[in-house]
Amino acid sequence: MVHTTMEENFLEGTLDFLSEFVSRQHCPPKEIISHLIRQMLLNSHQGEILKDTYMLLMKIQMLHPANAATVGWDWMLLKYIMEEQTNSLVLLNLWLCQAHTIYICPQNKPPGWLLFLQYVVQTLEDDFQQNLRLRMLQKSIAKKVLSCDKCFNNVKEVVEWLVIAVTGVGFSKPQKQPQETTPSSAEARAEHSSSAPCQASTDQAEVAPPAFFTQKVMLLLQRMLSIAVEVDKSPNCSSCKIADVIFPFILNIPLRSQREAFLNTMESQLLRCKLLELLFQHSCEVPTTLPLSLAKILYFLSHSSVLLQYQDETATWQKWDEMLQYLSLMLTSYQNVVLEHLRSSLNDRMDLIVQKAKPKLQDDDDISHLDIQLKIEDFISRMQQALGQPFPLQIMEKLCMLRELFLIITST
Repeated sequence: MVHTTMEENFLEGTLDFLSEFVSRQHCPPKEIISHLIRQMLLNSHQGEILKDTYMLLMKIQMLHPANAATVGWDWMLLKYIMEEQTNSLVLLNLWLCQAHTIYICPQNKPPGWLLFLQYVVQTLEDDFQQNLRLRMLQKSIAKKVLSCDKCFNNVKEVVEWLVIAVTGVGFSKPQKQPQETTPSSAEARAEHSSSAPCQASTDQAEVAPPAFFTQKVMLLLQRMLSIAVEVDKSPNCSSCKIADVIFPFILNIPLRSQREAFLNTMESQLLRCKLLELLFQHSCEVPTTLPLSLAKILYFLSHSSVLLQYQDETATWQKWDEMLQYLSLMLTSYQNVVLEHLRSSLNDRMDLIVQKAKPKLQDDDDISHLDIQLKIEDFISRMQQALGQPFPLQIMEKLCMLRELFLIITST
C-alpha cells in the first residue's frame, strides 16, 4: 500500500500508512526513508505535510537510528540543498541589515531544507554517540562524510556554508541536480529560490527564514564542525586543519558582531582555541615559536596589534577592546582544552576520565603572577601610546577580567 501511495504521489496516504507501520518491530527500508526526504520533506510547500514528514522521520530515527549502511541521505544531496539555499541566506542577511527593527512572525515555520539539515545533524549525532560507546567511530556516518583524513573537502564546504550563514556574503555556483531528485522537485525549488526575502505571502518562511532560523543553521553547522574535529584519531591535527581553512574567512568578516557570532557559536573549544591562536599569531609583528600555552597567550597580550578588517569607522579603542575580548575567550577555551583532555582522541579521553588523570601541562604553562603583571604593564604602556589617557571604561574592565582569569588559572 505504501508503494502505491508513493507512486501516485498521495502524500497524506503515504504518511498515514507509514505512521501506522513504524514501530520497534517494523522499520521502513532505506528507499522509503529516502523517498520521505527527497520527495516530501524537500519537495512540499504544505506546512502540515512538512511537519508530519519531519516528525515521522524523527520517529523512525528514534526507534531505528540510522547507520552508515541505512542512512537515507548522502553528501551530494546535502551539498545540493545547502548550496541552493545560500542565495536565500545572503538575501536574508542583506534584508536584516537594512531593517531598523525586526519583527519575527510566530506563524513562520522552518522550511523543508532547514528541517532536513536538522535531521541530517540528528542522524550524525545519534550514530556518532552509538559508535563512540562501541569505540568504533571508524564505522560511523561521520567518518564517511566528515573525516578530515578521508573527505576534507566536505568539511571545507561546511565552513563555507557557515561563513555565508554568518555574513550573508557569497553565492554558490549552480549545481547539477542529484540523480535521485525528480524534475518536479527541481522546478519547485527553482521557483522557491527565485523569490525575494520580503515577499508577502503565506509561504514567506519557505522563501527566506527569519533571523532565528539563520542562527539555527549556524548552530547546526558548528555541531558538524565539532564532530569533524572529533571523528578521527587526532583532534589536535583535525582542529589545526579546520582552523587553517577558517582563518582567511575570519580575517575578512567585516563586522565585529559577525565575528563574535562565528566564535561564540563554535562548539569545539579546541577548534576555537586553534583559530584564535592563528588570529593572534598573524597580528604579531614578531611571531612567536612558543607552543599553544599560557605563556603564548601572555605573549599575545604584549605583542599583538589590531589587523582585523573593519567595515565602518570603528574607534581605535573598540578595536583594542575586541582584541582583549578574544584573548579572554582564548584563555578560557585553552583552560577547557587542558582540563578536559581535548587534544587526546575520544577513546583515550574516556580512559583518562575513568582513570581520573590529571591534566597534562606543558613547561610553558608554568607562568608566575609576576609574569602576568609585567605583561599587563606592557599592554597598558602600548595602550597609552595608542589611545592616550584616560582609558575607556570597557578597556579597563576587560583588562581586569583578563588578569583575574590568568590569576585564577595559575592558582589552580
